[in-house]
Amino acid sequence: MLKHVVLMTFKAAVGEADVADLERGLAGLPAVIPEIRGYDFGRDRRPERTFDFALVSTFDDEAALERYKPHPRHQEVLARVKALCDEIRAVDFTY
Repeated sequence: MLKHVVLMTFKAAVGEADVADLERGLAGLPAVIPEIRGYDFGRDRRPERTFDFALVSTFDDEAALERYKPHPRHQEVLARVKALCDEIRAVDFTY
């Protein structure tokens, strides 16, 4: 199994409506991308720290993650993430 962890820092101008829209987009991905085995995300409860938002997803293996990445719906959400964030960090690990 593989975990894909993404940490995001939002731009200063990002508001509640922007984040809610992102959350709606993320929530819809597991229903349309069969490679996703687990999908959790949310806002940091202590935003004074470095990151504002985290996503933790689970895939069977590296091949499943690679099929997920170019999926059109993932690309739509990724474009939103890039537009909202000053910083995006990701790590993938097997377990």
